[in-house]
Amino acid sequence: MSAAPHTLLLICDLQERKRQDIWEFDAMSSMISKMVRAAKILEIATLTTEQNSKALGTIEEVGQHLQQLQHNNLGIYKKNRLSMQTEGTRRGVDFNKYDTFIVTGIEAHVCILQTALDLLRLESKPTVFILADCISSGNNQEIPIALRRMERDGAIITTSESVLFELLGELQEHDYELVTNNGIGDADHPKFEALVDLIKEEKENTRKALAALL
Repeated sequence: MSAAPHTLLLICDLQERKRQDIWEFDAMSSMISKMVRAAKILEIATLTTEQNSKALGTIEEVGQHLQQLQHNNLGIYKKNRLSMQTEGTRRGVDFNKYDTFIVTGIEAHVCILQTALDLLRLESKPTVFILADCISSGNNQEIPIALRRMERDGAIITTSESVLFELLGELQEHDYELVTNNGIGDADHPKFEALVDLIKEEKENTRKALAALL
């Protein structure tokens, strides 16, 4: 996991009209909302794509948190191909400046898969995290097959809470003296404390999402 300035959170096609068509959409979107809130705390850049944005806007529960990211919200781009690496996003974002990508959204076996494969081909050879509780598809049977394919090609399959604890570990390593209590670090720093609070606040939602999606 890289430092926050070199990490990019990607949100793919999380749009309102797809809510009824995607397996456990609400469980997935609640975990993506958690990740956007974490991005605000840690000042992680976030890039969002939409298909046909006029008809299919990004869902409100995620969009409201995106608005709070200010300069770390790199924008919402209309997507004209399966991968999130489009002509428009490549013009607007230098993907090679990031060495860690966190990929979320839909659909696992289509746009998420193609995005992951494109990221893994970048010259910078980045680390690509696929959050299993932050992706879904219309057909849930497609999801484990897509996850296996992405892992085989070099992506790291993990979960939202696991990635947040990795970020906590990074804070501990770079900025703080670690004091342990039942295996969880404690530090007197606003970002550290805020991220721990977020993880605790979302514990039950995370449990429900994992039960629904995995």
